[in-house]
Amino acid sequence: MPIATPEQYRQMLDSAQKGGYAYPAINITSLTTANGALKAFADSNSDGIIQLSSGGGQFASGLAVNDAAFGSMVLAEAVHRLAEKYDVLIALHTDHCHPGKVDSFLRPLLEESRRRKENGQGPLFQSHMLDASELPLEENMALSVEIMKECVELDIILEVEAGVVGGEEDGHDTSGLPAEKLYTTPEDMMTVYETLNPLGRFMFAATFGNVHGSYKPGSVKLKPTILRDGQKAVMDKHGEEAEMDLVFHGGSGSSIEELRETLDYGVIKMNIDTDTQYAFTRPVVTHICENIEGVLKIEEEVGNKKVYDPRSYLKKAEQSLCERLQRACDDLLSTGKSIYQS
Repeated sequence: MPIATPEQYRQMLDSAQKGGYAYPAINITSLTTANGALKAFADSNSDGIIQLSSGGGQFASGLAVNDAAFGSMVLAEAVHRLAEKYDVLIALHTDHCHPGKVDSFLRPLLEESRRRKENGQGPLFQSHMLDASELPLEENMALSVEIMKECVELDIILEVEAGVVGGEEDGHDTSGLPAEKLYTTPEDMMTVYETLNPLGRFMFAATFGNVHGSYKPGSVKLKPTILRDGQKAVMDKHGEEAEMDLVFHGGSGSSIEELRETLDYGVIKMNIDTDTQYAFTRPVVTHICENIEGVLKIEEEVGNKKVYDPRSYLKKAEQSLCERLQRACDDLLSTGKSIYQS
């Protein structure tokens, strides 16, 4: 199935909202991670979201090119082709783009989607995230409105954030911020809704104590009821149809009870990166440790090409990532719910 059209993407989000489930949104950095993600969604009969960060795009472009937007275009085009081999719907998304990277990362991707649409194709990405949460809310919303108007022209959904996800990701470190910054208020949620809803559909990464990275159970103090209270405030004023499409960032280490509680409050997308990174790397390390004399040419021996061939361990990494993402589909209740051909 080709990548979801803008209309199919909206149907995906509607189905998740009405059905009380969410899509895992996995960050990829290579063809190997993309293939693992596609296999996982297909094996789970779950539609899904594949996304790229600026750091992931930069890595994909190679050391010589070192261009986040270009690398993201290359991988996105590859996923467009690869997705044709699978019978589920896949949407492409970009993760956190901070204000300082709008011109170098987000706008070139929007221009590429504009070029594609002028040629009779769909947009390259179905949604983008602008994370201007580092700015005061008024400035955040002003930039969000500017970018959202461009997205609406291109049939692209914009994801925004108010409140701050803690921790560090792709070099953006918010670990030193006071705790209250990790919690979006009902007033913030009302401002976001009333500012952006007149322009079109959007997704909202409201924060409720979530933190990027990997932590032991109990270390991260989530308050999912923040999502409930914010949604209620908006819906009490604007009606049931005002329920927002919420996004859960920083879910690594959260209990399944916490994950599923957020589904009751309108979460339709949950980012997964830290856990799938570990799932990808663990079998590579095991392979090298178990085959160290073949992988390394110790004491001037010749080694064993079969075990230092990158394919020998990257296949294991792909399968492990696939299995972890399948578990995420189960946790978020998207397994078996693909709307493709339904």
